[in-house]
Amino acid sequence: MAAVNGVGLSWPSKLTKTQTPKWGFSPSHRRCNPSSSSAATIRMTASVDEKKKTFTLEKSEEAFSKAKELMPGGVNSPVRAFKSVGGQPIIIDSVKGSRMRDIDGNEYIDYVGSWGPAIIGHADDEVLAALAETMKKGTSFGAPCLLENTLAEMVISAVPSIEMVRFVNSGTEACMGVLRLARAFTCRTKIIKFEGCYHGHADPFLVKAGSGVATLGLPDSPGVPKAATIDTLTAPYNDISAVESLFEEHKGEIAAVILEPVVGNAGFIPPKLEFLAAIRKITKENDALLIFDEVMTGFRLAYGGAQEYFGITPDLTTLGKIIGGGLPVGAYGGRRDIMEMVAPAGPMYQAGTLSGNPLAMTAGIHTLKRLQGQGTYEHLDKITGELTQGILDAGKKTGHAMCGGFIRGMFGFFFADGPVYNFSDAKKSDTEKFGRFYRGMLEEGVYFAPSQFEAGFTSLAHTPEDIQRTIAAAEKVLKQI
Repeated sequence: MAAVNGVGLSWPSKLTKTQTPKWGFSPSHRRCNPSSSSAATIRMTASVDEKKKTFTLEKSEEAFSKAKELMPGGVNSPVRAFKSVGGQPIIIDSVKGSRMRDIDGNEYIDYVGSWGPAIIGHADDEVLAALAETMKKGTSFGAPCLLENTLAEMVISAVPSIEMVRFVNSGTEACMGVLRLARAFTCRTKIIKFEGCYHGHADPFLVKAGSGVATLGLPDSPGVPKAATIDTLTAPYNDISAVESLFEEHKGEIAAVILEPVVGNAGFIPPKLEFLAAIRKITKENDALLIFDEVMTGFRLAYGGAQEYFGITPDLTTLGKIIGGGLPVGAYGGRRDIMEMVAPAGPMYQAGTLSGNPLAMTAGIHTLKRLQGQGTYEHLDKITGELTQGILDAGKKTGHAMCGGFIRGMFGFFFADGPVYNFSDAKKSDTEKFGRFYRGMLEEGVYFAPSQFEAGFTSLAHTPEDIQRTIAAAEKVLKQI
């Protein structure tokens, strides 16, 4: 079945080693046991109506006011400041399972998941126990440790394109490294990226970027010299003819095409049926590399990432988020002949003090072990489909133009008729209405990403009760706005 209401097109089902991927709604799946931790079944402490009566952000307001004197905008990453949704940012005190609690004592069903890493739920007991044991040995060695081998083997065995991997400390760092590597390997300088796709805040990528750049309405960033972006070419996502034109115009000059195989930083935007295959074909024909930025989609759409789900193998891949289990991490990897250019095996230099640190490796290992469990992606597919359809049905019932879709544990919706195929389409959304919806959902105990231009995430800790509470809250808020 096609992806829900106006976002994306259907793909034919194809059997992989462990999953039968498809978009839209799936037949009923056997419910897996998503967590051995009791945290996965934590219940709301108050009903929706009770939360409405007691909701206050007085302590968050006081803390945020002080934070603005200490940190630019009061935050350490721009989208957290609620600039695009208005209202008071919430200051989080603790997380567990599918829930977050702020310093005012409000509890929320969380669909941000620390922006993606919390796929097995927050503060998982097994991960915490493993971290406690690792910390007894030290938090950072600045030297090789066996845990690096273990996680590297897991990543290489899971992700089709990766034959060798280099661990770093963030998605931004991974994308910086992979770009340098692509240029070094091809002896070319130009790259193609897509409008609305976000690949971290390195200078060459801050051209028509998504994520916080889109949220704040900044077309580019001051401080980025023209020389840093002169070799960055852009095209609309899902527009293969634009890519073909760029290759024709810059014959023999393009080192690589980098993209999010499913856009998550301009809202949830999946690729058209033929798009990824066409990009793979044109890069091979022009001796350019194809890079999948799977910082967001890696281990979320399938155990082998979007490339397993869609059956398209790039030359290089970036990862992050899930492979660190909630701790700072990033990675880039790919074909052995390319990766052997990375120092010290080869001449392309890249280094990092905390790269491969034992805590991030431990959290990643135990998170990936949990994802190997039976029924993992069926559970994500089922609950995310029910959530997305429920919100869109509520929108239709209350007279709002909405469209949206999902794949496994990733989803999104726009306050627009759709369809949404690229960032230009996404910008037609009613962001003011989204802001009202967002603030209303906070008061009802539901935490979405504070931007129309960010995807949402579910986890193994989300329960059917969480989904039904969220849908009921959405219908209530949509009636009010």
